[in-house]
Amino acid sequence: MIATVPARRGLLFVLSSPSGAGKSTLSRRLIEAETGIAMSVSATTRTPRGGEVDGSDYHFLTSERFDAMLAEEAFLEWANVFGNRYGTPARPVHTALSLGSDVLFDIDWQGTQQLRQRARDDVVSVFILPPSMRELERRMRARAQDEEDVIQYRMERAAYEISHWDSYDYVFVNDDLEHCLSDVRAVLAAERLRRVRQPRLIEFIRKLMEERG
Repeated sequence: MIATVPARRGLLFVLSSPSGAGKSTLSRRLIEAETGIAMSVSATTRTPRGGEVDGSDYHFLTSERFDAMLAEEAFLEWANVFGNRYGTPARPVHTALSLGSDVLFDIDWQGTQQLRQRARDDVVSVFILPPSMRELERRMRARAQDEEDVIQYRMERAAYEISHWDSYDYVFVNDDLEHCLSDVRAVLAAERLRRVRQPRLIEFIRKLMEERG
């Protein structure tokens, strides 16, 4: 009897980039193109915006509940952003991994470092660079959503984030969206096949050797 293909452990797939480099678009396109991967749903202390659904867009928590979860070490990573706190609840992520499902994270460098400290080999990180800082600023201005001081702050923040590019496993330049998406999908496909993510591989090999007699 031929042994069955072993089950795979899921992975935590991180996409990071400065604002305007295409991270959100790549995340959405990746979810649309791939099966077995879903976006991580963060918890936050901020109030819901129009149309946002609790448990789907975010888990909306009181500050007291967020504090309690911090005390319980129930977050894989968390950060304070513009006066509101955001965090990744650990339990649903661990459940997804054990079921062989992948979880996509749209987080910054600091969140990625926290995630790696807590999850180690389960984390695969990708950093997306803009083709140039001039192009990055052009994209920010083209959105026509921010005041000049906000744009300048985002550009300063972008330079800070880019300075940490070498802490990521893979780094791509998003000068062509389709090509960059293809590269990101290639990384996901390869990382899904890594030996460390196949916990039943030893059993599978043993069965193969038994077949040989």
